[in-house]
Amino acid sequence: MEKIAAIIVASGEGRRFGQAKQFAPLAGRPVVDWAIEAFARHPQIDEVVIVLPDESRAEEIKSRWSKVKAVVRGGKERQDSVSRGLEALSPEITLVLVHDGVRPLVKAELISRVIEASLEAGAAIPVLPMEDTVKMAEGGIVTRTVNREQLFRAQTPQGFRKKLLEEAFAQARKDGYYGSDEASLVERIGGRIKIVPGDRTNIKITRPEDLKVAEVWLNESRCGL
Repeated sequence: MEKIAAIIVASGEGRRFGQAKQFAPLAGRPVVDWAIEAFARHPQIDEVVIVLPDESRAEEIKSRWSKVKAVVRGGKERQDSVSRGLEALSPEITLVLVHDGVRPLVKAELISRVIEASLEAGAAIPVLPMEDTVKMAEGGIVTRTVNREQLFRAQTPQGFRKKLLEEAFAQARKDGYYGSDEASLVERIGGRIKIVPGDRTNIKITRPEDLKVAEVWLNESRCGL
C-alpha cells in the first residue's frame, strides 16, 4: 500500500520581503500555517515534514497537527532544506510531495491531482500556461520570440516516487549541482515528469502586496465564490 508524505519547505529568511514571509500574517495566521493545514487535512497524506529556519515552533506545530512527523532546520539553499526533509521521512514512505511553504492557498483538489499523476507516472508537477508573449534578448536587443505553446510556469506541490527523488538528490550532490526546483533534479537523471493543470490562486508569496491578493482569494473561497 502506498504511503504518501508531504515536505513543506519554509526555511527562507525573506531578506527581500523585509521579514520571514512564511511567518507573515495572513487572515490572522502565519502564511505557512495555511499550507501545513492543507496537507495535514488531506485524506491521502500520511505524514508531513516541515522545514523551517529553526525548530523553535516544533512542539507547537506537532500539537496542532497530528500528521506532522518532524520539524527540521533548513539548510543553506532550498535544495539542502529539501534534502533534510527527505532524511526525516519514515522509511515506509513511497511517494513524496514537496511544497513551498509560502504557497498558502493550495487546494485539496490540486494535491489530489498531483498525487494521482505521480502514482501513475512516477513524477508530476502542476503548471500554468504562459499567457504573455515571451521574448529572448541579448545586449538589450530582442533576438527572437519564443513559442509560448511549449512554455509553462511550474507550481508546487511537486510529486515524486521517493526512490526517484532520492536518486536525483544523490546525483546532484555528487555533481555539486543545484537546481531551481526538485523537478529539475529529476529531469537531469532522465526522469519523465507528467504535467497537470495548476491553480491560478496557488500563488507564491514573494512581495508584501501578494498577501493582500491572497487574503482576497481566501475570503472568496470561504464565501464559496
